[in-house]
Amino acid sequence: MSTANVAKEIKVNAPVEPEWKPFLSADALDFLRELHHAFNDRRLELLKQRQERQRRLDQGELPDFLPATANVRNSDWKVAPPPPDLEERKVEITGPADRKMVINALNSGASVFMADFEDSLAPTWANLVQGQLNLHDAVRRQISLEAEGGRVYKLNEKTAVLVVRPRGWHLVEKHVLIDGQPISGSLFDFGLYFYHNAQALRSNGTGAYFYLPKLESHLEARLWSDVFKHAEDRLGVPRGTIRATVLIETILATFEMDEILYELKEHITGLNAGRWDYIFSVIKKFRKREGFYLPDRGQVTMTVPFMRAYTELLVKTCHKRGAHAMGGMAQYIPNRRNPETNRVALQKVRDDKERESRDGFDGTWVAHPDLVPIAMEVFDKHLGNRPNQKERVREDVNVSARDLLNFDIAGGRVTEGGLRNNISVAVQYMGNWLAGRGAVGIFDLMEDAATAEISRSQIWQWLRWGAKMADGRVADRQIYDRLLSEELGKLGGAPEFGEAAKLLTRLIEGDFIEFLTLIAYDRL
Repeated sequence: MSTANVAKEIKVNAPVEPEWKPFLSADALDFLRELHHAFNDRRLELLKQRQERQRRLDQGELPDFLPATANVRNSDWKVAPPPPDLEERKVEITGPADRKMVINALNSGASVFMADFEDSLAPTWANLVQGQLNLHDAVRRQISLEAEGGRVYKLNEKTAVLVVRPRGWHLVEKHVLIDGQPISGSLFDFGLYFYHNAQALRSNGTGAYFYLPKLESHLEARLWSDVFKHAEDRLGVPRGTIRATVLIETILATFEMDEILYELKEHITGLNAGRWDYIFSVIKKFRKREGFYLPDRGQVTMTVPFMRAYTELLVKTCHKRGAHAMGGMAQYIPNRRNPETNRVALQKVRDDKERESRDGFDGTWVAHPDLVPIAMEVFDKHLGNRPNQKERVREDVNVSARDLLNFDIAGGRVTEGGLRNNISVAVQYMGNWLAGRGAVGIFDLMEDAATAEISRSQIWQWLRWGAKMADGRVADRQIYDRLLSEELGKLGGAPEFGEAAKLLTRLIEGDFIEFLTLIAYDRL
């Protein structure tokens, strides 16, 4: 196809800096156009199926394991063996694809760096395209950065394995229009990275590795499988050049873990317990369940019944199929100003990682380079010389649908402090997101879109059902308004926080909005 014809069908509706032009070439855009034409209609149909499924949940239907796919769950099969550089994944560090983060994360000593175009990156046009350029340079070991003061950042000889997380199926990239329609954010992020780097990655002895977020069904995994096969064939690289890990971060996907692995078995290496989005999905999916609400976020730990059931089933399912089971995120940011606070936080990280290693996880996530040594020490001690513990098939685990839906939390309470924290975190995070920052340190925790979603959805849930607070009061709009005013006062007069407060109030009023990023994206 000629450049002229491509231009008629594709419009880049944003400024293109001179250094970006080779990256947004006619050939690259043509590849994106092909992906859009081949797969966008299916994507839209699957999103409609999400809405229909939500309607049934709103009417009282409870999720269960699918009768139609019982043969997949009950038969013996395995996923493809992992490539050599993904055999050991003890510690994975995540963060946005900005240049300094990419260098520091690859140098962190972690097994894997997940460069994120999703929950920890605010999807401004500059962030997205520059992030792709940063990864292009990192793949070729050409990435460096000279910071203020003359300090130079560059890659060490040994670096983490690079994995990329594109946006979820529900998001679009409004700056690239195909036939007047915005391209899927998933296809844009995946397509640009794969098109520019597939051959170089193979030359380096590795592959194009991805984390897939927000899946709600095995049919959505099947769509990714077809995208992968099309892309590999289109660029003439062998099947299996692409490898994926799926984040199980929606409660509906938990009932289809076997099926998700099966649909992607040529390309998948494992599943990850995306704990924060999982909590958000429980609130979102059962939002019409009268009187249902979870207690303060800090009380929804990994040991409460529904979280325990979900993670144990994930390990069992993965190891039965020869796939990696990856643990969840340690959010803590080291606090060098307060040694005692830091000591307590680091002990919590250690305890969390020791629980994961005992339960059979093959590795885990951290958000900060200083946590890599702690997590690595725990998994090294537990695994010894083994790269993973996939031989632990957890035949002792027997999780039912009822277990996955047991949301009782002994001693769980809603407190004013919990409501205040949710308000402050949501306002601070969304204010930073609107300013182009998607990973934000707040109260010694690394917050991203997933944790902001918990904050705003809990406020919605508590106000909708009049949650009884620990002091006997009922959470209501009057209390919310007072606490919002007080928390805004603490943050000063930055306009982005005022805008975020308006956005938060819109999110907690009326019908539940599926994702805060869907309405916040219009304001970027």
